[in-house]
Amino acid sequence: MIIGVLKEPVPETRVSLVAETAAAMVKKGWEVWVERGAGELAWQSDESYQQSGALIKSRSEILEGAQIILSIHPPVDTPARGSVLIGMYQARQNESLVASWKEAGLHVFSMELLPRTTRAQSMDILSSQANIAGYKAVLLAAHTYGRYFPMFMTAAGSIPPAKVLILGAGVAGLQAIATARRLGAVVEVFDTRPAVKEEVMSLGAKFIEVEGAADASKAGGYAVEQTDEYRQKQQQRIAESIAKSDIVITTAQIPGKKAPILVTEAMLDTMRNGSVIIDLAASTGGNTPCS
Repeated sequence: MIIGVLKEPVPETRVSLVAETAAAMVKKGWEVWVERGAGELAWQSDESYQQSGALIKSRSEILEGAQIILSIHPPVDTPARGSVLIGMYQARQNESLVASWKEAGLHVFSMELLPRTTRAQSMDILSSQANIAGYKAVLLAAHTYGRYFPMFMTAAGSIPPAKVLILGAGVAGLQAIATARRLGAVVEVFDTRPAVKEEVMSLGAKFIEVEGAADASKAGGYAVEQTDEYRQKQQQRIAESIAKSDIVITTAQIPGKKAPILVTEAMLDTMRNGSVIIDLAASTGGNTPCS
C-alpha cells in the first residue's frame, strides 16, 4: 500500500504527516510518498522524510500512484479513481466538492466529522487543533494589545490588569481562559451551556449566566441555534461586558452552518480605543459582522 502526503497551499504551515509518523508507517511495511517540500514550513525537511524511509515524489506522481492520500485542505487536483482521501475538508460546507469527489469514484474521510466521544478520542483532531487555537489567540491578543495583561504596581504608579471577555467555553475557550489567567488578566466568560460554569470558575474566570438557553449538551462542544428571546437577552449581557473589555476572543460555531453573530456593530462602537478582537470562528463566517 502506498500512502501519499501532499504539500498544503499557502498560508498553511502544517503538514498532514511528520517524519516520525512516516517512519512508523514504513516499519509496518507501507510505502510513504511525500511531495517535495511538503513539510518545510512545519520544520520537516525532505531529508528527514528520506531518513525515515519515505520517498520524495512529485505531486502528479502521488495523485496518480498513491492509494491513500493525506492532506489537511482539499486538493485542487483530482486523484486517480478509487483513491482514499483523508483530511479536514469541511464536508458540510463543501457539499458540491464532496459530490464531485463521489462522481470521480473517490473514498473520502473528512476528519472533522468524527464525534467528540471517548471511543473516537484517539482520532479527535478538532480538540487538539482547538487547544492550540485557544492558546495562540491569547498570545496574539497580548502581542496586538498596546497595554499590559497583568496588574503592575510600581513606584511610578499602578496599572490595572487587562479585562478579557471570552465567548464560548469549549476546548478553545477553556484553553484561552487558562492562558489569559496565567498572563494575569481578569477574565469573564459567556457560554450558552450552564454545565460549563464549574469548569470556567475552576480556571479563575467569572461566568456570565443568561437564562433560557436551548440544550447544547449533545452538540459536541459546539453552539446550537437559540430562540429570538434568548438571543436578545444574550446580546444585552454581552453588550454590557464588551463595553468594559480590552480583549474579546470569540469561539462559537454551529456544525454545518454559518457561525452566529455574537458581537454586533453597535457593540463594536462601544469598545475602547485600542481594544482587540480575536475571532476563532472566522473560517465559518465569524462571530462579528466585520470578520
